[in-house]
Amino acid sequence: MAGKFLVIWRLELGRATPGVVRAVLQQQDYGARLMAAGKLEVRYHLVGGHGGAWIYSVDSNEELDNLLAQAPVYNMASYQVLALAEMLAPVLTGQAQPE
Repeated sequence: MAGKFLVIWRLELGRATPGVVRAVLQQQDYGARLMAAGKLEVRYHLVGGHGGAWIYSVDSNEELDNLLAQAPVYNMASYQVLALAEMLAPVLTGQAQPE
């Protein structure tokens, strides 16, 4: 079951160490690799914060879980995962679905 997910991740600043700085730098490379593989559609920085909002395009919930677990900041961030659905125009009774 393919799907798109908005993942908002925020660094937990209480864990700020030199290792966290390295992980954040590696996170950007990780995102670029996911984009090249077609698993990440867009990625945004959260203005005024420490984290990002990324839209993943994956084949399953398990694949998303695996990709998140491989992220360099996985153990240093909190995550909010939201499943996304296309917003198609409503179809009125008796009308054909737009193509």
